[in-house]
Amino acid sequence: MAQFIKIYPENPNEKEIERIVKILKDGGLVIYPTDTVYGLGCDITNSKALEKIAKIKGIKLDKANFSFVCHDISDISGYIKQIDTSTFKILKKCLPGPYTFILPGNNNLPKEFKNKKTVGIRVPDNSIALAIVKKLGNPIVSTSIYDEDEVLEYTTDPELIFEKWQNRVDVVIDGGYGDNYASTVIDLSGDEPEVLREGKGSLDIF
Repeated sequence: MAQFIKIYPENPNEKEIERIVKILKDGGLVIYPTDTVYGLGCDITNSKALEKIAKIKGIKLDKANFSFVCHDISDISGYIKQIDTSTFKILKKCLPGPYTFILPGNNNLPKEFKNKKTVGIRVPDNSIALAIVKKLGNPIVSTSIYDEDEVLEYTTDPELIFEKWQNRVDVVIDGGYGDNYASTVIDLSGDEPEVLREGKGSLDIF
């Protein structure tokens, strides 16, 4: 059964963050708050954990479109090809924030994602999520939790999330109520930016 850990976004407790990072390094799955909906994540370098998330989502790992949650823009550069100035300006303007940017991946992607030409990158404006990836030292692979029944409290109230997920993950973080709006997804891998999903992030960025 999962642990239920309360963390205050104003001042994330260092000891609790370390506890969560240890669980991630040991291949655990974590449900954590972001600046949009709660996310389900694992250590990007742990193959077994990646397989577990793909299984929960009911998809093959090599077909999965998971996001990489990074600590900042400089973290992103480890996983993407060189980007031009206009792309960099968009990233700088919007991150951290409620956006997922699709960018061309490079050869440093974990082996599970080697066949992917692009990768979705997130730098959420949430102190808990950022503290975790900073302490972990590499991104977490993430996907949002959703509920087939569309009962929205299930995806926003940490106690209800815990009730539903406690037997499938190792930790549920209570970082306060989550949002119902997913991130705005923008593909920056082509010649022109393309909006794939309009979510919480404003489109007044171009």
